[in-house]
Parts: sequence; structure tokens; C-alpha cells
Amino acid sequence: MSIRLALLLLATALPTAAQADERFTPSLDLRLRHERVDDDAFAREAEASTARARLGLRFQPTPAWSALVEIEHTGHLFGERFNSSANGRAQYPLVADPDNTELNQAFLRWAPREGSSATLGRQRLIWGNHRFIGNVGWRQNEQTFDALDLQHRVGARLNLRYSYLDRVQRVFGADHPVRTQARWDLDAHLLGASATLGPGTLEAYLHRIENRSLPLSSHRNLGLRYAAKGQWREGLGWLANLEYARQRPHADGSAGNRASYRLAEGGLVWRGHTFQFGQEILGGNGSYGFATPLATLHAFNGWADRFLVTPPNGLRDTSLGWKKGFGPWTANLVWHDFRADRGDARYGREWDASLGRDFGTRWNLLLKAARYDSRGFGADVAKLWVSLEYRL
Repeated sequence: MSIRLALLLLATALPTAAQADERFTPSLDLRLRHERVDDDAFAREAEASTARARLGLRFQPTPAWSALVEIEHTGHLFGERFNSSANGRAQYPLVADPDNTELNQAFLRWAPREGSSATLGRQRLIWGNHRFIGNVGWRQNEQTFDALDLQHRVGARLNLRYSYLDRVQRVFGADHPVRTQARWDLDAHLLGASATLGPGTLEAYLHRIENRSLPLSSHRNLGLRYAAKGQWREGLGWLANLEYARQRPHADGSAGNRASYRLAEGGLVWRGHTFQFGQEILGGNGSYGFATPLATLHAFNGWADRFLVTPPNGLRDTSLGWKKGFGPWTANLVWHDFRADRGDARYGREWDASLGRDFGTRWNLLLKAARYDSRGFGADVAKLWVSLEYRL
């Protein structure tokens, strides 16, 4: 049976199953998006109208045991005036939302108590703030992992986590003609421990990531992160994030896979306004830049996605941001200055802005824009998105 037929059958079965047995819980996630890309490296602008449908069914026979099956379909509307990476339209800028139908999640979970669980199968995995391991939820086709994930809470302060990753299903889709674009075979071990310390959380992590599809990229990370926030008085608060990590070669990884990562962020919260400032440094040695290939990369270093791969001389991202809620609306504005970490060459600057609105608990509208002005790295690019999402 094809996945497309399974998607149709699942959509038909969801309401019936939910009505017949309360142990079954259906889920539905629909997103319609238009993305426009004006990239000076291309003669033509990209115009991509895409839709995503994600259907799931959770079965929970006991309070501790549950299982989930979720199928995802993405497709384009009104023509393909964009390069999806799979449609051969290289004359247009990239919009990485290809036509695709795949099994997004299928797992079995045992959760005997709050804070402790074991999950086996294809699943959405997010570690911390997505910087190293994430689901790339911004793209229409989600990134998921064939994995074993173990979490355990010790007392009220300490959390332990281990994940074994066997394969990653990438955002370019299971139907992609190039296998390494569709998926990577992995032998990865992720270890993490986090504990409450003062006004924040201290987290230590070790990642040993062997990429069997791209062996030379294999590496290990050893890092420490502290995230804290507090309030001086009513209406006036603060936040701070500090992180340091070292990256070294692992398994058959190239001997040059050596770099460091540093982050320092601070912020003020005043009468609903959040003002944030910071610097993120991904080191480079001239031939290799600090790599986070399994991260939700769009969330970092500008929404224009000019730095999905760290340049060989590294990246120093200095940013200023503002965020404010206005009833059901949320506004966000961020400025970036990008420079090399090695040699301090100027790369460019970027403005990012978004305006979102929730309509109840199920509908969401998002307007979003990014403008990257090159100072020698890549070409100027402007991007605009309009999306509407429904979740059941």
C-alpha cells in the first residue's frame, strides 16, 4: 500500500476511531504558505505557494503506554517558479519545500511517571534550544529521527537524557532523487544532564555523531550551557544565556573538524517589551567552520538563511532584538551584523521582522520578512513569507 493511499485511509479513519474509542486521539496540522525570494545571484525571483498536511493517530491503552502514527504530505500550488532542490528548476532561488509524502512519525512510548520516558521509533526530537538537534519545524516537511530517546528526572532539580540516532529524515523529503538529501544514516549517541542552579538551568552535553552517509563530516561536541531569567520588580525583568562547546573529529571524521562555539546573550523585559542583545560565535580554522547539521538552522543567524553552513573562517553574529505582544498579535524585530571569527572580515548585515496573530487555539497567521545586505559574503537577498496554519 502506498503512503498516499495510507494518508487517505488515515484521514477517513480519524473521526471514526476517535468516536469509537477514547483511547484513540487524532491530530491534524495544516499549513498554507507563500514564500517569495529575491536573490541577486539569480535573474529570476522565486514564488512558492505550498501546502502541508500532517495527519496523526495516537493510541494510549494505559496511562503509561502510548503509540503514534503520523503521515505528512507537502505539495506546491499554482506552478513551480522555485527550486525545491528536487524539481530541477535551478534557474530559481532555493525554497526547500519539495513535493513529498512520507511517514513522519511512528513510535512506541513508555512514560511511567512525569519526567521519565522511553520512546522508540521515528520521532520528533528537540534538544534544548534546537541549536544542535531540532525538527526544523519552519520548513513544510519536518525533520524527524529514527531513534531511541530516554529521559529521566531525578528529584526536583536534575534531568538526565540519552538519545541514540540511527537515521535522520531530512527536510528535502523521502522522495528526493539524491539519497543523501533525503536521509542520512547515523550512529549517534547524545548524552545530556541539566540541573536547576540559582535563577536558571545549567546543562552539560556530549554528542558523538557518526554520519555513515557522509563519513568525513562525523564529529563530537562537548559543551556547557547556562540559561537564566529573573525579575527585579513588577514589570521589569532580565534574561541571560551563556554557552561554550568544543567540536572535534569522531569516527571517520576529517582531522580538521576542530572548532569552538561561544554564546553570550542578555535581555531586559519591561512592560511586555523584550529587548535582547548578544553575540554567537561559531569558530573556524580557515578550512572548517563549527557545524550543527542536525539543528533547526533557520532559527539561528538570520532568517535569510545565508549561514546554514558555517564559513571556513567561522561566523561572529552580533544581534539586537525586540519582541512585544499586543493582545492576539506578536511582533518581532531583529538586527544582525555578521563577521568572520578568523580574520574579522565583514560578511554582511540583516534585518528580520515578523508579525503573528493567533485566532483562538487552532488558527495562526504569520507575516515574516528578511533582508540580507552583503558586505562580501554571498549575494543580497530579500525574503517574504505569508502563512496560515490550523492545528487540531
